[in-house]
Amino acid sequence: MIRKTLMSGAAAVALLALPGMAFAQDPSALEARIAQLEAQLSELKSEVAASRAQQTAQQQAVAQDIVRIEQRAAAAPPAPLPVSAPADGFRIGNNTVKFGGFVKADFIASNYDGGDPGNGDLLRDFYLPGSIPVGGADESTATDFNARQTRFWLTTEGLLGGRKVGTRVEMDFQVLPGAGDQRTTSPSNLSLRRAFVTVDNWLFGQEWSNFQNIGVLPDTADYIGASEGTVFARQVQVRYTRGPFSISVENPETTVTPFLAAGRIIADDNSMPDVTARYAVTRPWGEASIAGIVRQLAYETTGVGAVDSSTMGWGLSAAARIRVGEKDDLRLMLSGGEGIGRYVGLNFTNDAVLDASGELEAIGLIAGFASYRHIWTPQWRSNFTYSAQSVDNDRSLISLAANKSSQSVRGNVIWTPLPALDLGAELMFGERELESGASGQLTRLQIFAKYGF
Repeated sequence: MIRKTLMSGAAAVALLALPGMAFAQDPSALEARIAQLEAQLSELKSEVAASRAQQTAQQQAVAQDIVRIEQRAAAAPPAPLPVSAPADGFRIGNNTVKFGGFVKADFIASNYDGGDPGNGDLLRDFYLPGSIPVGGADESTATDFNARQTRFWLTTEGLLGGRKVGTRVEMDFQVLPGAGDQRTTSPSNLSLRRAFVTVDNWLFGQEWSNFQNIGVLPDTADYIGASEGTVFARQVQVRYTRGPFSISVENPETTVTPFLAAGRIIADDNSMPDVTARYAVTRPWGEASIAGIVRQLAYETTGVGAVDSSTMGWGLSAAARIRVGEKDDLRLMLSGGEGIGRYVGLNFTNDAVLDASGELEAIGLIAGFASYRHIWTPQWRSNFTYSAQSVDNDRSLISLAANKSSQSVRGNVIWTPLPALDLGAELMFGERELESGASGQLTRLQIFAKYGF
């Protein structure tokens, strides 16, 4: 509109400037024309002023809108960041859920010089030093195939009420139904290994004993490997961990040797839980831990010859994994104490023995292992392991058929042609000795294939 008005004014001025116009000869007409031009000029000024006022009002309105937008933006909470998908697993609500495990198939050829274990005996699946036959006839090599070590697990992790909450359920198929039947379908039962929930620093449920350091277990083809020399127990517990220190109360159970016998009584008479404490450190050279346990040993019966006795048991265990060079490592464990038989060597010896008056006496032991792991190439590795346990039996209370000692030595070679796929072979020799001096020996070749997912 301003441009149009300006153009009209300019035209008017141009007309005034034209020479030789008729207006110069007619004064009245000239005055009328001048009055008309003044009126148009006044109208032009009014329009320019109105336009400027309108622009100013529009600018003020825009400025006020900007202020209101900024105020609303400052008052509103920040938009939540998009939740990124986890690197692995999947999300359900506030939890990241993961599933994994491995499939493992074993070929085992074993020779027992003191008798052949029956079909379904766990010794045929993994090294159980307390079950090596003694005193029987030497039989030919026994061959077994199984996939019972196949394992799977499910975990969850999330933040609930500002607290970090996690769970884990882990199972395998190590338990045979009845005596086991390999004639048709070779069945196995699903078996619970671990099941626990963690809330910040607390753990509730079934987990490896706090008295044990699983991080130093040897890399073996066998289910456990250095069986007689290692602390090995999974059980229900309540554990608190803060930094390198952890303490727990765990399920109590006492195994008892009868007076002048070699059997096993599994008592269920404990009133106090087992208490453990562990301190672990990780350094550039590796890791190490020291653990202790204090426990009540109890046995009670009724009727004729009733027994009602309890005593204390204790133990210490030191473990380490030490780096050797850039890739190799040395793994060590040394454990000892009194009344910790069921925690060490798969209960190679009992916790306590009954004396003639029906009182419990804790049985002492010392056990340990050393294992060297060598990396030949990125795909090839080997492990060489020695393990042993010695029991301090009171010969006046115990049968000559009771376990006195056990030892084993093994070596393996493992090939990893694909990520998470291991193919390996292991040769081992194990021996069990009784208080009488009699012994039984086991020689075993184990070949396996294992794929983790």
